[in-house]
Amino acid sequence: MTNALSKLLQSRDWLLADGATGTNLFNMGLESGDAPELWNDTHPDRITRLYTMAVDAGSDLFLTNSFGGNAARLKLHGAERRARELSRMAAEIGREVADRRDRPVVVAGSVGPTGEIMAPMGALTHELAVEIFHEQADGLKEGGADVLWLETISAPEEYKAAAEAFALAGMPWCGTMSFDTAGRTMMGVTSADMVQMVERLDNPPLAFGANCGVGASDLLRTVLGFSAQGTERPLIAKGNAGIPKYHDGHIHYDGTPELMADYAVLARDCGATIIGGCCGTTAAHLEKMHEALSTRPRGERPTLERIAEALGPFSSAADGTGDEGDAPKRQRRGRRRG
Repeated sequence: MTNALSKLLQSRDWLLADGATGTNLFNMGLESGDAPELWNDTHPDRITRLYTMAVDAGSDLFLTNSFGGNAARLKLHGAERRARELSRMAAEIGREVADRRDRPVVVAGSVGPTGEIMAPMGALTHELAVEIFHEQADGLKEGGADVLWLETISAPEEYKAAAEAFALAGMPWCGTMSFDTAGRTMMGVTSADMVQMVERLDNPPLAFGANCGVGASDLLRTVLGFSAQGTERPLIAKGNAGIPKYHDGHIHYDGTPELMADYAVLARDCGATIIGGCCGTTAAHLEKMHEALSTRPRGERPTLERIAEALGPFSSAADGTGDEGDAPKRQRRGRRRG
């Protein structure tokens, strides 16, 4: 399937994705507990600014403001019937931003988890999950998204349901999981498990990888795990800008633009093709990441020791595969999206 992202992947050996959604919208006035997706309707100028900041910083693709735009998540705000509409709006704003550029910029329709536990452990059936994801996918497609972008998934069953839904929508897609529990997702998926799952899908993604988690060091260890499986599919690295710290009533991430520049180059050398930031990543971080990727030569695949030296220690000795790393542990802290 030929599309904007696959064309870029054929012509470039790395692409810069965007940064955080939540962090940047909170800086614009979003209140904790509010649904960011409602801003697609009430504050489209701020969503335009969100997208524009990433593109101005050098991003080749950006994610739409639709992470929690599925009916299951929007139900918490009494807006479940607006899932398709709000996702369409998110993509329409993105399309306008991308089309004003004199270079290719990919609009990636963000699709986050439903927030529900899938059967048999929970009440969410496969069929209902497919329906929920399909509705949002159709909205993003109608709004002009180039590709769908599944992110921050923990359960393989939910990943598979989304893949089926995206096939029904007739849209290419990418998909990342969040490895935040000693090298595994919350539901126990390892990097090797994810590679095997992706390759067995009837509708596999154009690219896959990891986002969010507990820090840039841990995320790159997961990327190394993907690479070790010998996959030829492009890999995605979208790590947080450091570690979250609570200060003056707000969550701040301690990763500097310079640290994220080092992270970006190390991610490329670990085998990632699409490189961006997640929670805490601002335009200032993206600018340094773009500069580093553009000017620093490709290096050898880094060791775990090299990653820890550059980005800080890992949060756990275990990498999720049964092997034990020698890097010192870091105290585990809570994870927040964006």
